[in-house]
Amino acid sequence: MVALFVTVSCSQAQRVDLGQGSGNLIAAIAGEPDQLDPQKTTAYFSFEVLENVFDTLVEPDANLEMRPALAQSWSVSPDQLTWSFQLRKGVTFQDGNPFTADDVVYSYRRIIDEKLSNVDKFSAVTDVSAPDPDTVSIRVKQPTPNLLTNLGGFKGMAIVQRKNVESGQIATHPVGTGPFAFASQKSGDSITLTANPNYWGGRPKVPGVTFRFISEPSTALSALQAGEIDWTDSIPTQRVAQLKNDDSIKLAVTPSNDYWYFALNEAREPWKDPRVRQAIAYAIDRKAIVQATSYGTAAANQLAIPEGNPWFTPYDKYSYDINEAKRLLAEAGASPKNLDMLVTSEYPETVTAAQVIADNLKPLGITVNIRTVDFATWLDEQNTGNFDMLMMGWLGNIDPDDFYYAQHHTDGSSNAQKFSNPDVDRLLDAGRVEVNRQARQQDYAKAATIIADQVSYIYLYNPSVIQAWATNLSGYEARRDGAIRFRTASLTGDGAQ
Repeated sequence: MVALFVTVSCSQAQRVDLGQGSGNLIAAIAGEPDQLDPQKTTAYFSFEVLENVFDTLVEPDANLEMRPALAQSWSVSPDQLTWSFQLRKGVTFQDGNPFTADDVVYSYRRIIDEKLSNVDKFSAVTDVSAPDPDTVSIRVKQPTPNLLTNLGGFKGMAIVQRKNVESGQIATHPVGTGPFAFASQKSGDSITLTANPNYWGGRPKVPGVTFRFISEPSTALSALQAGEIDWTDSIPTQRVAQLKNDDSIKLAVTPSNDYWYFALNEAREPWKDPRVRQAIAYAIDRKAIVQATSYGTAAANQLAIPEGNPWFTPYDKYSYDINEAKRLLAEAGASPKNLDMLVTSEYPETVTAAQVIADNLKPLGITVNIRTVDFATWLDEQNTGNFDMLMMGWLGNIDPDDFYYAQHHTDGSSNAQKFSNPDVDRLLDAGRVEVNRQARQQDYAKAATIIADQVSYIYLYNPSVIQAWATNLSGYEARRDGAIRFRTASLTGDGAQ
């Protein structure tokens, strides 16, 4: 990550220089994008900006259900193996060139052929073609009910322009079909976008957006309160309770689809015994972890998917109960004395939570040895199974398959804890191809319940999306997927100079 720009004060002249003189919305984000090619970057700061520059074929609404975007409609063949997308007519890229089905084929083939970071989204796809300029056809090898989520869940699946890619400019001067066009970048300082007057969804209500890079949350909050910026998602969590009573700003605290968890290594004794894992689950004080890691702003949860999500399954088996934990250890004939806890300094919440866990497990006679490593080492240790327990999070989930398959299927690519349950495998395999929504929901609810009962993961909490903005900014909505969309935002009064 490159150097970040921090400022404590901003004069009116500086606001004009940042574009505020022409009414730009000024947004503070906590870091600078590493690059602006949506198909290559994996940086959250990049996607905060690119959400406003690029479109996908479909996109999630506020409830994370897929809705039309560049595709105005779609249909599926009776055998569920061919998807046909009808594109919007008259859409242009921000440089005036027309958007056609060939652009979709080029974008998807680029991800597939170059094996870019999102190639797994096409694991079921066998062919992408353009029967005519307004139609895209996608063939899949099996029924794929989560195809829409894979195509539109986030801007890593954006439709890009061939000329922009082949000229090499996409990483520094991207061209998309979205509501705002890239205008300029000041390294270490800001990125400015300008409204796209020809946007298919209607011209944005602000003339542009300037993203400032402010790494320190307290600095971003001070800038918001002083009227130097209009919006930020860099909020000190310890200030949230106080800010809820602050009428000078608008505050949103929305449980996200991200989740944090502990996992015990089931390839090792005594953790392979589900009763021992259950004992640890009962011994963990989630409320204390939530308070320590997020000052109580996260939502404690015993499954991956938060309440409010259409795929939510109620589950509350593991109350904090040391006596039940002791009973289960006795029943299993287990008396572990030490537990090697793998965490990483690059995700400070893992270190903080581990300290709580160490206190939680003392009454069980277990000494927790917290091993703090850099993230690259953490990944190596996870992949080689060199741990008793680890903590990490999963980010950017929408479809239930995102939450469960890779993590808990016997053959899952991220099943580092070595969980294996034939019923879970059967249910997760079924969910991948079940096209009936109700039946699919039942499959995942059953699988999730078994996963929690057998403690493949010890789920902890869903962190909240925390954002704040000026009272004169309207038409903006904080989303549980963290997508920053300013297409319908408007500024009134003193904020619009």
